[in-house]
Amino acid sequence: MRLKATVSYDGSGYAGWQRQDNALGIESIIMDVMERIHHHPVEITGSGRTDAGVHAIAQVFHFDSELKMSKEQWRRAMNALLPADIRMQDVKKVREDFHARFDAISKRYDYYLSYDVDNPFLQRYRAFYRGRLNIERMKECAALFVGTHDFTSFTSSRIDPRKSRVRTITMCAIEETADGLHFRLEGNSFLRYMVRMIVGTLIEAGRDRLSVQEVKAMLEAKDKEACRYKAPGSGLYLVEVRYPEEEA
Repeated sequence: MRLKATVSYDGSGYAGWQRQDNALGIESIIMDVMERIHHHPVEITGSGRTDAGVHAIAQVFHFDSELKMSKEQWRRAMNALLPADIRMQDVKKVREDFHARFDAISKRYDYYLSYDVDNPFLQRYRAFYRGRLNIERMKECAALFVGTHDFTSFTSSRIDPRKSRVRTITMCAIEETADGLHFRLEGNSFLRYMVRMIVGTLIEAGRDRLSVQEVKAMLEAKDKEACRYKAPGSGLYLVEVRYPEEEA
């Protein structure tokens, strides 16, 4: 029986979602809990990776299980064994060939930038900037990213060059909050570091260090060396992974 699970986590203390040999990944912790519940190893497949320090409100993964448990029983069993900064939100039965990564049709990420640089309670959950930014220029630059583009300039050099770096962004919005800025990005999928590099570039534009024309040229260059900016992981949240209606 295939199950689709939704999990929230505070990524501050972890080296990212993916299991790793020499660091603690969230995927490994969940798999350890699965093994304790099933009394045998259970593989899980996430919708994608999040990097060190990045948070998730609704990361999705799938797994196969022979256990017949209700949604609430799954939540209670897993949350009783998971650390407090990883919480299972939902578990539901799906079709046998459902795939958390390949069936996803879009993802939304939010990024939070705070001007409250001396607030100790936000240090793990925000990026910070001391001073004010040119918001109108940032919004003008943000509009450049909406649409279908080759995002080679805004991703990790470790991405396989044989794979397409063309992605479609449907939303790149910036909202002013009481203590900073709230960025919202939605698209069919995202390359590694893509959101953080876009946000980092927008912040530089807001500091009047990049013009709209320079940001446009950076995107059109399709060159990994074109962008040198990457916002910290602490401000980034995976908010939603969307699937076709029958899998929602």
